[in-house]
Amino acid sequence: MLQHVYERASEARKVHKIIIATDDERIREAAAKFGADVRMTRSDHLSGTDRVAEVAASEDHDIIVNIQGDEPLIDPAAIDLAIDALGDAPMSTLKKRIEEPSEITNPNVVKVVSGLDNYAVYFSRSPIPYNRGGEVDYFKHIGLYVYRRDFLLSYSSLPVGPLELAERLEQLRALENGHKIRVAETMYESLGVDTPEDLERVKGMFGGGA
Repeated sequence: MLQHVYERASEARKVHKIIIATDDERIREAAAKFGADVRMTRSDHLSGTDRVAEVAASEDHDIIVNIQGDEPLIDPAAIDLAIDALGDAPMSTLKKRIEEPSEITNPNVVKVVSGLDNYAVYFSRSPIPYNRGGEVDYFKHIGLYVYRRDFLLSYSSLPVGPLELAERLEQLRALENGHKIRVAETMYESLGVDTPEDLERVKGMFGGGA
């Protein structure tokens, strides 16, 4: 699965270097087998962003992309879109219009609302916005992040606020501390592998070889 993520990320036109960051020796060994650049990190990070920040501190690239290792079907075009969306913002990410009604109330599907300026207003596991009878479009958050390096390096020092603690969503740390997140809409349907059932479904898509 990790190799699929690595290879698809390599197809993104705007990505010039890929590093796998982990604190797990098993992941390091698996990544080394297909020739990936692997960096071992501390094991006490509160979030994936904190782990990426540790690696970014030893790199001199101005823009850093955080791609989840459990997204074997990640679309290279979606990665490029998130990078293009950054503009002059400190951070950018993606959203996808929800088509399956059950996802609206599913707390495992994170929802996002953004303003007319395409900056995030809030992320939540609850259905947002609240629908009082009109036509409402709901958007799920796609967990792909792009950061300016200087912002990323300061991220770990930002105070963890009550919203991040309540929702268990690391991106809320940026909003709670007054930083903007630009959000671009994508057609990419994220499929993270979080359960054995998810793994079997992905294996089927790869003909049993995931």
